[in-house]
Amino acid sequence: MRSNVNFWSEGDRLQAWFYRPPSTPAPFPAVVLAHGFSAVKEQYLDRYAQVFAANGIGAIVFDHGCFGESEGQPRYEVDPERQRRGYKDAVTFVQTIEGVDPDRIGIWGTSYSGGHVLVVAAEDRRVKAVVSQVPTISGSKVAVRRAKTPQAALLREQLATDRVLRVLGQGRSYVDVVAEHPEQACALPGQDSYEYFKTSFAIAPNWNPQVTVRSLELARANEPGAFVRLISPTPLLMLVAEVDHLTPTDLALDAFDRAGEPKALKMLPGGHFAPYTDLFEQSSGAAVNWFKSHL
Repeated sequence: MRSNVNFWSEGDRLQAWFYRPPSTPAPFPAVVLAHGFSAVKEQYLDRYAQVFAANGIGAIVFDHGCFGESEGQPRYEVDPERQRRGYKDAVTFVQTIEGVDPDRIGIWGTSYSGGHVLVVAAEDRRVKAVVSQVPTISGSKVAVRRAKTPQAALLREQLATDRVLRVLGQGRSYVDVVAEHPEQACALPGQDSYEYFKTSFAIAPNWNPQVTVRSLELARANEPGAFVRLISPTPLLMLVAEVDHLTPTDLALDAFDRAGEPKALKMLPGGHFAPYTDLFEQSSGAAVNWFKSHL
């Protein structure tokens, strides 16, 4: 059963769905979920929450501050540290929900938030299990790999202009999240990125196709991989796509190697966006089994 709920974070009210297990006696465990870079809860996260609830695990799915139905200014700015604090506030909130066992809370994240949950699990011992799906590991390393492209040069120019606008109080600039044509500059390059957001927009009309240019500056400084050694002894499951150019496969595997036990790795035979669609049964099944084992 799904209900609309909300909680406060950073002075803003964040909107969420809570999925209560239909036939599980209290107290039951619960998992906190949020989406990746610019995405909102309607973009397939309800499917994961439904699977968790059907297996006796409560689930709370929330929109990050500044996105979707949640409050927050400036709109459509992806601030990783702010979003991680949102995760921690969501953990606090779900601990107060009637029926939830406050000592059995897990977190799940994907793509950009797949990196967030690595940091949160390392910092917050209230988290008893974590699933990180196709995670962002190193913003700086990804930026270096893209640095010589014409699109990257254009984005650097946009960022320089945006910095001036912001310090003079003249507003801020925005950039497209995805682009149909390879030569266009955007935050998430690649045809698979464009197809995913184009398709999911039909079920998530409140997704915004732009983010602030400053989001890219913040992304470059985002280094979740630096925290993986600190997650243990919290159990970590990492789901890694075999052909992932957006959150590169090799960076994720290197991070997994550096993580302590207990940990497990599941490789998914597809690209970055396949876990939400073609490989949903594999990705959700692995996650629910991990949480059932450790919560």
